[in-house]
Amino acid sequence: MYRSMFPRDIFAEMDRLQREIQQAFDIEPSIRGIGRGGFPALNIGSTPQSVELYAFIPGLDPDKIEVNLERGVLTIAGERSDSLSSKETKATVHINERFAGRFKRVLSLPEDVNPDGVSAQYRDGVLHISIKRNETSQPRRISVH
Repeated sequence: MYRSMFPRDIFAEMDRLQREIQQAFDIEPSIRGIGRGGFPALNIGSTPQSVELYAFIPGLDPDKIEVNLERGVLTIAGERSDSLSSKETKATVHINERFAGRFKRVLSLPEDVNPDGVSAQYRDGVLHISIKRNETSQPRRISVH
């Protein structure tokens, strides 16, 4: 009867191709406007005292994560190995949606951050980076006599 000229997973291939093309044209995000589709996924917020950043990087050794802050630009980089394509497993891979390989995210931070007030913690696959703001830029109450 009816026979398709395309493989059964043509829509999955089209979806993958669209993601790859979109990632190729994505502009690096800044703290005021985050792009979608990058790895690792980020949540960024701020308080009057700090900028709080959460990067979702499950399955990584914390020693393989590089965090750098230079001239108001924060860089998160690292590498995640591909466990399915290792030579020992000899597995036939049917679907592999988990990102593997080198990654790098670059963010422009506000001018009032303090480069000496940065802390980073990795727990349960989430990297939490807290960057203190300069004390001179924090709001303060001025008493009126």
